[in-house]
Amino acid sequence: MKEYASGDIRNFALVGHGTCGKTMLAESMLVCASETNRLGSIEAGSTVSDYHPEEKERQISIHSSPLHLEWEGKKFNFIDAPGYMDFIGEAISSLAVADISVVVIHAVNGVEVGTEQVIDYCSNFGIPKILVVNGLDREHTKFEEILAQCKRRFGNKVFPMQLPVNAGPGFNQIVDVLRRELITYKTDGSGSFTEESLPEDWEAKVNQLHEELIEYVAESDDSLLEKFFEEGGLSEEEMRGGIHKAVQDQSFIPLFCTAAGSNVGVARLMDFMSKYGSSPMDREKVKAGVPNSEEEIEVRLDGADPVVFVFKTISEAHVGELSFFRVYSGTVSTGMDLYNASQGHSERFGQMFVLNGKNRTSLSTLNAGDIGAVVKLKSTHTGDTLCDSKHPVHLTGVNYPNPNIHMAIKSKSKGDEEKLAVGLATLHEEDPTFVYHVDGELKQTVISGQGELHLQVAVGSLKRNYNVDLEMMKPKIPYRETIKGNGSSKYRHKKQSGGAGQFAEVWMRVEPTGRGTGVDFNESLVGQNVDRVFVPSVEKGVIAACTEGIIAGYRVVDVKVEFYDGKQHPVDSKDIAFQIAGKGAFKEAFKGAKPCLLEPIMDVSIKVPEDFMGDVMGDLSSRRGKIQGMDSEDALQVINAQVPQGELHHYSTRLRSLTGGRGLHTEAFSHYEEMPRELESKVASAHSSSDE
Repeated sequence: MKEYASGDIRNFALVGHGTCGKTMLAESMLVCASETNRLGSIEAGSTVSDYHPEEKERQISIHSSPLHLEWEGKKFNFIDAPGYMDFIGEAISSLAVADISVVVIHAVNGVEVGTEQVIDYCSNFGIPKILVVNGLDREHTKFEEILAQCKRRFGNKVFPMQLPVNAGPGFNQIVDVLRRELITYKTDGSGSFTEESLPEDWEAKVNQLHEELIEYVAESDDSLLEKFFEEGGLSEEEMRGGIHKAVQDQSFIPLFCTAAGSNVGVARLMDFMSKYGSSPMDREKVKAGVPNSEEEIEVRLDGADPVVFVFKTISEAHVGELSFFRVYSGTVSTGMDLYNASQGHSERFGQMFVLNGKNRTSLSTLNAGDIGAVVKLKSTHTGDTLCDSKHPVHLTGVNYPNPNIHMAIKSKSKGDEEKLAVGLATLHEEDPTFVYHVDGELKQTVISGQGELHLQVAVGSLKRNYNVDLEMMKPKIPYRETIKGNGSSKYRHKKQSGGAGQFAEVWMRVEPTGRGTGVDFNESLVGQNVDRVFVPSVEKGVIAACTEGIIAGYRVVDVKVEFYDGKQHPVDSKDIAFQIAGKGAFKEAFKGAKPCLLEPIMDVSIKVPEDFMGDVMGDLSSRRGKIQGMDSEDALQVINAQVPQGELHHYSTRLRSLTGGRGLHTEAFSHYEEMPRELESKVASAHSSSDE
């Protein structure tokens, strides 16, 4: 396969809110470049990038799909990322290796919460943005309103490079502001077009915008600014370098018009990407760390040593694991030995590919700036760095959002434990925002993700790929038991049943301590009533009681325990006797010290449009939530609240229902707090019933 210089590569991610048309935009690009000979469709499940069974079944993108093509002598490496926020991890990992983002906006719905979120991630990664208003062949499009909305949200630097002429069904004409011409697209889906002079009724508006464009471009380059003032204008050739620089600086954010379903506007967008889009040379150095050191260095694009970052892993039948990577320095070749600086071992680079969906093209070498996939790396995971063993470095990993929904799972068949463990580990490897843990305390396996759909897809994948049929249920809440007062007890354990007996008497006091202090065991024995050798035995008994729970079966915390006296028998006192007595003494003292239940409280941050504030806050109130404060981010409101974990089951689903899919939330553990008495009684009663 042809090799490309770094300056001829365009690495970009297609991102945006769900159903805005990213997959069809990718499809149209592939058709324009003759990588495929016809436009696939979402409904028929025939698009190149949505090829997984669950994507065809649900008719949405679930996995990010790396794609490639050649356009105007440039190699496009682009990633079609899912738009549903349940799969935001896929979009984040795609943006992490992109040099520029193409943010797709629905021509009817406009800027949505998902749009805002990916724009924020673009800013976090420091990569420039191009906006595309897509679907202008639909009914009820509102281009001018969306343009104004973009300017309000992202600043007046948003600039329309194109304007739709006949938006709505049959849309096929665009005016180009840069070239001041009318573009008419064919209706056969090929993406081809003709160019002609502007209609008279568009001249004044386009000329005015063209002058604004020149001003934006000139502002990014002092020499161009001088020329602009001297000559009163700039040619397209003179503007070329200025446009590129302005895009990199984001001193202006170009906005384009497309109808990807009919391949209108896509070829001109690709022209712009090839001429003015970012290349790896625009980010020719990235920061890296040195293993086992605080030192920070720079990895340069023109460096001699290979440095490779693995940004995604997939596991497919008949292929095994496939690792997607970007080369940040040097050259990598099949058969090369590289050092995994993240894991501390060597890896042999196997067969390499570039991909268009499930279609793979084999290649032997990839140069700095390029993106590819390699098969069957032994122990390399998403986020790992591979490099020269003599100069080990590790690139900064990607930060993913915390899960916001949790479900317990249970296999419907016995003996599936090993298959389930392998399947869960593989799913987490493929998608770091999918998390699981086996809770030994609650005796449950809990899976966590970014939304209900995320978990449903994961469970479906486990059934399809690992033949593990699972039942999902509400996870148990890790309540805690503690006391509000002081208590004491004198507990005697005596057992005589032929042969050696058991005897121990333990005198104990308990009192509450501050939140988060755990269990503090002390002894203050005086005299010879109890041999000090039995103190660890009593402590074991106390710890056993704290682990098992006393009033509802949950772990005991925030208690100070004092073993201050007792009695022993010269023959019958032994370790087990004092363990039993210690446990019994603690239980008695605990029950007499105003025991209560604590519930976990979560910090919840909710981002919603202002129109839904009332409904969301009312719902929070019904969940015993306490509002901690409110902020605004452009047109969105951010509610910060504290809510008991027990009230948050399926909250992400409820929030999306309340806000028409436009609300997002994150949650993180904050602290434990005393539970209302009536709810405590229900939990304790449920525990008593389960023990019967």
